[in-house]
Amino acid sequence: MGFPVTRLRRLRQSRILRDMVAETTLTPADLIVPLFVREGIDDAQPISSLPGVSQHTIETLVKEADRMASLGVPALVLFGVPAAKDATGSGASDPDGIVQVALRRLADELGSRMVLIADLCLDEYTDHGHCGILDARGDVDNDLTLDRYVEVAIAQASAGAHMVAPSGMMDGQVGAIRSGLDSAGFTDVAILAYAAKYASALYGPFRDAVDVTIADGGDRQGYQQDHRNVREALREVELDIAEGADVVMVKPALAYLDVIAAVRARVDVPVAAYHVSGEYAMIKAAAERGWIDGAAVALEHTTAIKRAGADLILTYLAGELAEVLNG
Repeated sequence: MGFPVTRLRRLRQSRILRDMVAETTLTPADLIVPLFVREGIDDAQPISSLPGVSQHTIETLVKEADRMASLGVPALVLFGVPAAKDATGSGASDPDGIVQVALRRLADELGSRMVLIADLCLDEYTDHGHCGILDARGDVDNDLTLDRYVEVAIAQASAGAHMVAPSGMMDGQVGAIRSGLDSAGFTDVAILAYAAKYASALYGPFRDAVDVTIADGGDRQGYQQDHRNVREALREVELDIAEGADVVMVKPALAYLDVIAAVRARVDVPVAAYHVSGEYAMIKAAAERGWIDGAAVALEHTTAIKRAGADLILTYLAGELAEVLNG
């Protein structure tokens, strides 16, 4: 029956009514906080292009992780900034590398209060800034890179990572890492695959955070996903699941809500989405100028990501959102 019997505004009259019939609910348990730890600093270093986010020392990292756990954020993903870099990214798999040292400390201090996820890539550790080993022509050698990823995964698992998150978009990376972890006795360490990671222009502040510059003005379009494609992204996701991924991720999030929705409709494993540095920085910059209500937009954006189908959201807003959501 039509108007006036059908009045959809009846269920929008009050906050409690709107909450009762809300189709999408965002909670702190849906969030994963990205954190940065830097070797060789004495105090946390604010990142100018990511207001409110810092490169941490081991001590300040532990304090921030503890704060996030107290807010109900269940997991962190850890990125390292080493003091020295080389062609093979040796620091990524060094037992005394910054991420491995930090993981051991986090595991000791937090116990089972947080899931420790280690980003698994080489770009933070290579002097050329690419995500893998280069061949004689200066291109990333896919298969040599897989060998390094396995070494990194085992080092991270040995240090206490509950989950590793390969982000380099190498063909076969999930299968190689799963096999390597299992052979080393780490059958319980899960894999969160950056399954559809796009070659996006929204990563600039992140590269500031990890001090990464690609040599000779290069880019990653030869291995990251083309922003014009969805079907190809679905193939990437399906291959990662077949190779043993426990969780698959789409990155970035807001510009790829259609991809998140398509992945959610296609697969039964948990789906994550990364609300990336550029998406975060735009909210902060516009809010600083008084153009938007930053807190309201942050909640709206992350709710949209969940509404599109993401079960988990990696976001630099995790702490702020948890405080709001906890009331």
